[in-house]
Amino acid sequence: SVPNLFAASLTLAAAVFYVFVYTIWLKPRTVQNIVIGGAAGAVPALVGWAAVTGGIGAGAALLFAVVFCWTPAHFWALALRYRDDYAAGGFPMLPVVRGAAAAATQILGYAVLVVALSLLLPLVASVGVVYLAAASALGLVFIMQGVRLRQDPNAERAIAFFTLSNIYLALLFTAVAVDVLIHAR
Repeated sequence: SVPNLFAASLTLAAAVFYVFVYTIWLKPRTVQNIVIGGAAGAVPALVGWAAVTGGIGAGAALLFAVVFCWTPAHFWALALRYRDDYAAGGFPMLPVVRGAAAAATQILGYAVLVVALSLLLPLVASVGVVYLAAASALGLVFIMQGVRLRQDPNAERAIAFFTLSNIYLALLFTAVAVDVLIHAR
């Protein structure tokens, strides 16, 4: 069907972008590699929306923005933990090029941006108080962990933030699904 063809086309474009633009071209050349490359990882939000609706609405665009902005905070925390490995491999990851404190500051900034974007979803999609409560609570924890990392950007806190970022995003999207199911009844 047409919606599935559109969703498949988005998936193929994201895969091509990830392999050729992010992995081959950006990753070894620029400190902003993960910021730009994060677009490929955010495309599944568009794919899911397109598979159901046949198009891309404001809700899909906002979910894309959440994942796109989440990616640098998430990945730079991992890069902070494995900074020596990236340096040895010659990859210009932010913690390698600008240092741990600069990376932790950027991680916190992106965490705040992600939470702000996530709180806008009820304005453009069919989610309500259940989602908003979950997004608020999750966002508070996410930002607090970012503050802790910024205060002391060590490997242990970096991997703790990385782990939390996975849980945060999974629970945020679960909250979307739960709220939509509640409103569908």
